[in-house]
This record gives sequence, C-alpha cells and structure tokens, in this order.
Amino acid sequence: MRLQGKSALITGSARGIGKAFALAYAREGATVAIADINLDAAKTTAEEIGPNAYAVKLDVTDQASIEASIKAVEDKTGGLDILINNAALFDLAPIVEITRESYDRLFQINVAGTLFMLQAAAKSMIARGEGGKIINMASQAGRRGEALVGVYCATKAAIISLTQSAGLDLIKHGINVNAIAPGVVDGEHWEGVDALFAKHENRPRGEKKRLVGEQVPYGRMGTAEDLTGMAIFLASSEADYILAQTYNVDGGNWMS
Repeated sequence: MRLQGKSALITGSARGIGKAFALAYAREGATVAIADINLDAAKTTAEEIGPNAYAVKLDVTDQASIEASIKAVEDKTGGLDILINNAALFDLAPIVEITRESYDRLFQINVAGTLFMLQAAAKSMIARGEGGKIINMASQAGRRGEALVGVYCATKAAIISLTQSAGLDLIKHGINVNAIAPGVVDGEHWEGVDALFAKHENRPRGEKKRLVGEQVPYGRMGTAEDLTGMAIFLASSEADYILAQTYNVDGGNWMS
C-alpha cells in the first residue's frame, strides 16, 4: 500500500500499459482517474478495477480537455498527487516518405500532449502546496535513432529532454519529474507495429515481432506488467530524492 490515499491520473489508461499502471496503482491504495479519449473504454476499465478508479474524458491535443481532466480529479479527490503521461501514438516510414501529417500528429500527441498535461498537473500541484510526482513515458526509441522510426524516436528523445528540464524546474515546488523508457513491449498495439514493419521491410507478418523479441538480452519482449514496479516506485515516497531521470525498463536492450 505504498500509494495509500494518493490521487493519480493516468493518460491513455483505458487499455495497454496505462491500464496495467492503473490496476497496479489501485492495488497500492491510490484512487486512479482512467483518463482516455475513448470515454466508454475508460468507464469499462474503471468498472473492472473497482471503487478505486473512475473514468475521465481526455484529449491531450485539446487544452480545454486537459484542464477539465485536472478539474475533474480535483473535484473527485480534492487534489492531484500523481500524473503518468502515458498517452502516445506510433508511426513509421522511411525518411523520404515521412509526411507532415504524420509528423504533426506524433509531435502533437507525444510531445505537446505530454508537456501541456504536465504543465496543467504542475499548476494544480503547486496551488495545492503538497508537491507531487509526475512520470513521463519515454522509450528506448528516445535513446537512439532507428532507420524507419525517425519521427517517433525524435518525440521520445524530446520526452527525455523535457523530463530533465521539468524535473530541474519543478523540484522547488516539491514536484518530482522522472520518466520510464520501456523497450519492446508486447500487446495489442504490436499487431499494427508489425504490419508497418512488414510493409516497409518486405517481411512476412509476425517475423519482425519474433525477431525483436529474440534480440532482447532478457530473452523475450516485455509486458505491461514488467513496467508497473518502476511506476509504483517513482510515485512513492521512496523516490523523493530522485528527479530528472529516465529509467530503462527494457530487458537489457539499452545501458546508460
């Protein structure tokens, strides 16, 4: 019960990694806002988790929606203690085929969405005067470039840099900002990712997923549940002296 009595908001948490975080936080005693653009899915997830969870409509590309989600948490629980910036979008293409539409969409959701959600949460935490914890979701893709993943890699490198800047700025208010950098994480999204690689690398469906799993030093792809321990730790009092860091949880793919 390391998060007993804490109020958390997790973006993009109706499914996947965000849902795993919400389940883990509820088990640790937190009250969790399942914040997602798909409100019906968020309600279903909240019902599945139980009384410690509730659904909030959130579009991280819309400032009014961001501010409304924070207000909903304040009204429901009295204030926000923890934010996980999890909502993100993936795309890939060779450099010569990248479109402005794809570029704008990825930066709008992955970077601007994270920044302005972080900003709104920080303002709420500062006004309350009790500090808080903000966790951004980076990626091993932010540690290095990849031939077909230029824009996504750039967005996640931006998240690592933003985490450093925000961490240094907000600690004076008692707000710790850190990030998690997963490696290759299995889940329903990988069906789409694998299809994109199959298209651009001329591979049969399923081969890319098998290969990346075999290349992980641990011996397999990660799962959403592999990330929950770090998410709990960074939100807890055990991480009070940690700020501006990005932690790799990737089975040994990247060492830093």
